[in-house]
Amino acid sequence: MKLEFLGAAHEVTGSCHYLRLGDVNLLVDCGMEQGKDLYVNQEIPVNAAEIDYVLVTHAHIDHSGLLPLLYSHGFRGKIYATKATAELCNIMLKDSAHIQEFEAEWKNRKARRAGKPLVEPMYNMDDAEGVLKYFIPCDYGEKITLCPEVTIRFIDAGHLLGSSSIEVWATEGDKEVKLVFSGDIGNGNRPLIRDPDYIKEADYVIVESTYGDRTHQTPPDYAAELAKVCKETFTRGGNVVIPAFSVGRTQEMLFFMRRIKKENLLPEFPDFEVYIDSPLAVEATSIFQKHVDECFNERAKKMLGKGTNPITFPGLKVAVSSDDSKMINFIEKPIVIISASGMCEAGRIRHHLKHNLWRPDSTILFVGYQVPGTLGNSLLGGRKEVKLFGEEIEVRAHIMKLPGISGHADQSHLMEWVKAFGDTPKRVFVVHGQDSVCDEFARMVEKETGIPAVGPYSGDVYDLAENICIAQGSRERVVKKKETHAASHIFARLVAAGERLLAVIRKSEGRPNKELGKLADQINSLCDKWDQ
Repeated sequence: MKLEFLGAAHEVTGSCHYLRLGDVNLLVDCGMEQGKDLYVNQEIPVNAAEIDYVLVTHAHIDHSGLLPLLYSHGFRGKIYATKATAELCNIMLKDSAHIQEFEAEWKNRKARRAGKPLVEPMYNMDDAEGVLKYFIPCDYGEKITLCPEVTIRFIDAGHLLGSSSIEVWATEGDKEVKLVFSGDIGNGNRPLIRDPDYIKEADYVIVESTYGDRTHQTPPDYAAELAKVCKETFTRGGNVVIPAFSVGRTQEMLFFMRRIKKENLLPEFPDFEVYIDSPLAVEATSIFQKHVDECFNERAKKMLGKGTNPITFPGLKVAVSSDDSKMINFIEKPIVIISASGMCEAGRIRHHLKHNLWRPDSTILFVGYQVPGTLGNSLLGGRKEVKLFGEEIEVRAHIMKLPGISGHADQSHLMEWVKAFGDTPKRVFVVHGQDSVCDEFARMVEKETGIPAVGPYSGDVYDLAENICIAQGSRERVVKKKETHAASHIFARLVAAGERLLAVIRKSEGRPNKELGKLADQINSLCDKWDQ
């Protein structure tokens, strides 16, 4: 009965935890790292074909984004998530695959001209579509037995549509423990989705700490603050460019923009237009509207009950095709542009930054957390020049951040969530936070609750039956990563295919001799062919 920490250990992104119970192998999240990678991450300790289950806390790419890669390496197990998370992953993983393919194609055009080796995308659309077939949508609050060793339940985490904390009852032999994985805990009082639910007991708690070192400011009237920024920018003749995650933050921005229109908070520019430039955001908005009953708060439900859509309004425009996106930059009047990605690392937002960062009349308004090492973080830090699409751009636009808006619980709310467990936990593990924050919040948890708490590193392994650390992972810092070239990537796929074959062979023990003999003959025939 072992728990191993793989990703988002002393780092903010790339969540991934491995649980082994006898012969059962289970992952909680399989996320992609975003921004600078600080520590060397331990690989999953078994090959992908041996993973039986993956539990996904929510659809954000730093929690789900490596599922297609897992599939490409041979995973064919079951993936459990809430219904809304499964639907959002359906669009977000495809979008991620498209970005992987597009960026590889762009790099390879340059590589061919320079005579350099080609690169291969981390995964492709076939991998994304392949892994989506293994999702099993679940309801909040329903106890689900995966196998004799594992029972789970999804609890609303209030972070994103469909987001969850996950209760896991784990059994091995005569030992049973209950683990709770927090996922990302919401900040509460959100415009659309419900507040996070609290859980009363657990043997082990794995809690995020994104804002474990700070308290959010008293929330302002976001609609009024947005109106103020728009008025100042439009008066200068510039655009308001908002980098926003397509799922969650974009829909909240639309809620506030609707209020500006309805309450006439910007009388000087009553007919201003708002452009959503993200096909993903358009699809996500449709999914939001399908999950009102299970995910929306009472305020949003009442609005819909009265026939008012809380995220649409006059002047809202949608750019779906690339031509639609390009035309936005030829509009001569001041507008609001909401585009992804939220940290400016990929997607159409980079084109809008290219067209607006050099303009002193425009405003780039950040409305979400910016991971250190991302372009968004460096712009907020005062960067004066950036390189976009091979061109150096001087930063002359106003760079602002809307204060107080966050989808993550702050220190006090995180502590409140942990304290709801009372004195039942044997240990609290603090993850998904900056390097020093994990340790700082762990010390605070231990001081205020008396429960042992630790910020594990990638590769740290705990025996849950004995409540002890039985292996320490690397504390080694990352040296700059090398580009993965096509040849090495394709060879890695071949190795993964071989490992999957071994996993299939091991699982075939006990099948009829005739079937086993046939499989052996097929393998030998293939080997004979390649030996020649």
